[in-house]
Amino acid sequence: MKLITAIIQPQKFDEVKDALAAAGVEGMTVSEVNGCGEQHGYTEVYRGASYSVNLIPKIRVEVAVRDADADPLVDIIVKTARSGNIGDGKVWVLPLDSVTRVRTGETDVDAI
Repeated sequence: MKLITAIIQPQKFDEVKDALAAAGVEGMTVSEVNGCGEQHGYTEVYRGASYSVNLIPKIRVEVAVRDADADPLVDIIVKTARSGNIGDGKVWVLPLDSVTRVRTGETDVDAI
């Protein structure tokens, strides 16, 4: 099993969610996060005063999947979230040793 984690732009979330649902993903965890990468933030002017915004709002999507499903789902996320601009995000995949569904006690692939 694998855990796919994607950091994407907020405006791309609905498209990514719909694409994952169309690919058969039934569950995901979504968080609003802040971070910076190559963008290093930006400067805004508010009422004549300029200030730096160093952390940019992003969406973190986590999906637990079978090993064979990981690469195709990463491709779907990347193609759907890509705008071609700096700040599109990152996707990484980690091994997932064990999963247990709390309600039923099912484990591993049955719990996904």
